[in-house]
Amino acid sequence: MRTVFSTLVVLFGFASAGNAAEMIDVGPDVGTNIPANFNGQDAKGKDITYADVTGERGLVLGFVRSASWCPFCQSQMKDLENIAADLKSRGYELAVMSYDAPKVLDQFAKKQNISYALLSDEGSEMINALGIRETSYKEDSMAYGVPKPVIFIIDPNGKIEGKLAMEGYRDRPALEEVMAEVDRIIGANS
Repeated sequence: MRTVFSTLVVLFGFASAGNAAEMIDVGPDVGTNIPANFNGQDAKGKDITYADVTGERGLVLGFVRSASWCPFCQSQMKDLENIAADLKSRGYELAVMSYDAPKVLDQFAKKQNISYALLSDEGSEMINALGIRETSYKEDSMAYGVPKPVIFIIDPNGKIEGKLAMEGYRDRPALEEVMAEVDRIIGANS
């Protein structure tokens, strides 16, 4: 089934590799810190802080629109599973945050065998604090409160060391781009 879905993804342009879209600057500047009160809930509904999800070298934190209804996000979240172990071996934890309720994230994680942390920002508090809310949706829209898709690479103290985002919501950075940015940061800090 995954092979069929992957083929459809490529045919309809949902895949992230080889995109013609360019990187854009979204959210806080590299070198600034994430909000000190970074919080959310894990997929089981347990309150978490940044310290609960960061690794020895930091955290690769992706923001997606929804694990429930966004096929581009679902594809990206499944793809990220392919680099979770590589990130961990480099000292980084991987997490993805959305405005979805913990129950939605838990169901997605179980169905897709996701090993990394899925975090709920139901109410978009962190999305707003980071300035990444997609503002084109009105309050009566089901998409009200979604973030612009972005990946932050954050050190253990909360400093943003890198970020990757592409124009629109269909295109996402390729896994190779994420790993290259992580390796660049490791090299720069060695």
